[in-house]
Amino acid sequence: MSGRVQDKVALVTGGASGVGQEAVRLLLAEGAKVAFSDINAEAGAALAAELGERALFLRHDVGSEEDWSTVIAAVQAHFGPLQVLVNNAGILIPGDMERGRLADFRRLMQVNADSVFIGCQQGIAAMKEGGGSIINMASVSSWLPVEPYAGYSASKAAVAALTRAAALNCRKLGYPIRVNSIHPDGIYTPMMQASLPKGVTAEMVLHDAKKNRGGRAYLPERIAQLILFLASDDSSVMSGSELHADNAILGFGL
Repeated sequence: MSGRVQDKVALVTGGASGVGQEAVRLLLAEGAKVAFSDINAEAGAALAAELGERALFLRHDVGSEEDWSTVIAAVQAHFGPLQVLVNNAGILIPGDMERGRLADFRRLMQVNADSVFIGCQQGIAAMKEGGGSIINMASVSSWLPVEPYAGYSASKAAVAALTRAAALNCRKLGYPIRVNSIHPDGIYTPMMQASLPKGVTAEMVLHDAKKNRGGRAYLPERIAQLILFLASDDSSVMSGSELHADNAILGFGL
């Protein structure tokens, strides 16, 4: 590895599984000191024990302002000033515009959107003197209608809007903070696997340029590489950007 984030202090939410876990591993491999948080304390503690002393796990309800304050304070006390924040935690609940439940919509907004609002707000407060990068996990559904997931799409559209607002805020106030969003199509995580119809295999959904060009999903480690790019100084000219990881799906529609 080349040390692209050498000695940077990072916090990854939803870091115990899926894309979050792959981001934690990659940031560590590239030299960062990485705190990661998750609601699943058992899985988080097990991963932290595996990763060693440059990793720190913290239990975290990302919809709670109090938890955010506690987590960021703990990260900075343990590793020093926060420089990279990855707002990755999220949930997926199905529901179209006719049959979707308001309770599910509110839960999606709390976990997927409220968390990004709080994370950006407290991340900016932590970074505005020393600088850093905030990376928000959005989705192609933030701009491409996905009929069975109206509430999820709305929550990810909010993530995109919050990213633009936070980036502009930092630029206008002269804070050395970049804020960008990543918009994957499908990611083959446990969350996605749980939503697939019975009998649908990884080979059917994973994109492969030769074997399955119509595949709509990528392995989590591919998206983690984009997180690394935005966390590193390689992306120093980018703020308020939407990084589409969708293999030109906008041109095809659904």
